[in-house]
Amino acid sequence: MTSASHAGPALAVLVVDDDEIVRNGLVAFFATLGMLVRCAASADEAREITAHDAPDLVLLDLRLPGGGVTLLEALREDDPQVGVIMMSGRADAVSTAQALQRGALDVIEKPLELDALQASVMRVAEVVRLRREVVVLREHYHTDDGDGTLSPSLEKLVEVAARNDDVPVLIVGEAGTGKTLLARHIHDASSRRAELFVPLYGDFRGSDLPEQGLFGRERGTATSATRSQRGLLEVAARGTVFIADVDRLPAAVQAKLLDVLENGRFMRVGGSATLQSGARVIAASRRRSSDPAGFRSDLHLPLQLLTLSIPPLRERRSDLPGLVQGLLPRSARLDHEAARAIDEYSWPGNVRELRDVLWRAALLAGGRPISVQHLLLPRAMGDRKWRDALSLADAERRAITRAMRTTRGNKVQAAELLGIARSTLQEKLRRIEPPANDER
Repeated sequence: MTSASHAGPALAVLVVDDDEIVRNGLVAFFATLGMLVRCAASADEAREITAHDAPDLVLLDLRLPGGGVTLLEALREDDPQVGVIMMSGRADAVSTAQALQRGALDVIEKPLELDALQASVMRVAEVVRLRREVVVLREHYHTDDGDGTLSPSLEKLVEVAARNDDVPVLIVGEAGTGKTLLARHIHDASSRRAELFVPLYGDFRGSDLPEQGLFGRERGTATSATRSQRGLLEVAARGTVFIADVDRLPAAVQAKLLDVLENGRFMRVGGSATLQSGARVIAASRRRSSDPAGFRSDLHLPLQLLTLSIPPLRERRSDLPGLVQGLLPRSARLDHEAARAIDEYSWPGNVRELRDVLWRAALLAGGRPISVQHLLLPRAMGDRKWRDALSLADAERRAITRAMRTTRGNKVQAAELLGIARSTLQEKLRRIEPPANDER
């Protein structure tokens, strides 16, 4: 058994057990590790101590008179960042699951093995440190514009998420706010940057595809599959798996995902062998994990530790100039009236709508400065013209057709004229079939 090393103040531990021998033994053990330790024999005594001296970690007897789980809930209500480890001499699956669902970070069995206890305490201490850091960041950068997670706290939380890359992340934001881009940014800033970033998208309701996509499938009668297939958790290896709209996953798949988040293990669909995953999970949702709709009651616990909220574009108007500059295609530019129209528009579709509008406008402008008419925004064009406006796909098809005709089919020159890479043009040509008679 090795001694614990700490950065900063010593860890404050509270031991709650009605057995005096257990209490005294744990007090002596934690003292040898350089921790500040107090003890309580009852729930009332524990509440009194925590009211005056908030501990970082509580070691709590599951069978405490009055109910260990009841005290657990009260402690978590008083201090949501406190880490609780439950101890039980007769730990069963039901009581263990109940304790974890109510907020315990670990459950260990008596008689306690000191090496295992120390390892558990160190893991929980790191979670508590991270929880408190997140709270400080959110309070320090609080604004009056919404939920207290607006810029610049978002960038600070991204740094925390990248640095602690074994912790799952939940990104919350409206459709089109850039949740995938933020997830990729976290991955690229972490120590996993050299590994794969693999996303799972789609409307998951009423489908078994997300389960097979995440966990893979085995060949056989259970899946009617003729060959085995690896899921994203295997493909990613030590990389990152990004799950869009995690709250839309079927309940059974959320249960399997919970096992991955807590224990790093899973089974392929139709398989019997337990596999280990070293991947980090970043999930996204349009609603918070505390919102009961969609989420399993126990899945929100590992996801709520690091929740990053992306405000809608209408609440961060100061970001517009930088976003426009970054999203405009190469060599495209706005005239004064177009820039003002962009600044005045509410952008209900967020960053995704901004990107699509700018690309469509650049294609319609054909190398000229982008005007208000090229933007096709509702306020600038009027309702009738907006309803008749070209879709982005239509505008893209017309621009590519014109470029190919102008260059007489020379893809290198057409790509240069459009301001895109030749490989991008080839991919777009494979997806579209320009009509023989284009009206322009």
